[in-house]
Amino acid sequence: MRKPRSQMIAETRTKLIAAARAAFGTVGYAETSMDDLTASAGLTRGALYHHFGDKKGLLAAVIGQIDSEMSVYLRAIAAKAPDPWTGFRDECTAYLELALEPEIQRIMLRDGPAVLGDPLDWPGQSECILWMTESLANLAETGRIAPVDAEAAARLVCGATQYAAQWIARASDPKATSRKAIEAFNLMLEGLLVRS
Repeated sequence: MRKPRSQMIAETRTKLIAAARAAFGTVGYAETSMDDLTASAGLTRGALYHHFGDKKGLLAAVIGQIDSEMSVYLRAIAAKAPDPWTGFRDECTAYLELALEPEIQRIMLRDGPAVLGDPLDWPGQSECILWMTESLANLAETGRIAPVDAEAAARLVCGATQYAAQWIARASDPKATSRKAIEAFNLMLEGLLVRS
C-alpha cells in the first residue's frame, strides 16, 4: 500500500534535516557537500531544493529544530526551580552552558550567524524575547525585580546571553570562558532584584 503524500513529504524532510544536522555538526556548513548529504539520506539534490530551496534553507530548518529542542530543555530547567526568579536565572544560565555542546557551538553559534545573519532576527529569538518579556513583567509586577520596561530588559538580557554564548563557542578555552561568563552574567542579572 502506498504511503499518503503528506507522510512521504514529512519523511523526506526528516531525512534531509537529520543528514544535514549530522554533516553541519561535524564538518560544518561550508564543508558540507550537498551531493554527499543527499546521498547519505538516500535522496537527490532535487529533493533538497524542492523542500528547502537551497543549502541555506536547509540550515535554517536544522537551526529551527535545534532551537525547538533547546527551548523544551530550557523550559524544563525553569520549571524545576523553586520560584520564578530562580527559574528565569537558571534558564539563562543553562543557555550559556549549552554553548559548550559541540553541535550547538558549530551550528547555532558559529555557522548559523555567519550564514543566516544576526540570531536576534531568527524566528526562535522572537519567541525567546516574548517569553523573557512576559517573565520579567511578572517579576516586576510581583515586586521581585525593580520596575523596568520588560521588553527593553528582555532584549538586553537576550542580547547578553547570545553574545556570551558566541564568546564561549569561539573561545580557545570554552569551559573557562563559560565559568567567567556565567559568573558575570548572574551578577548582572542580580542588578534587577529589588533590595529589601
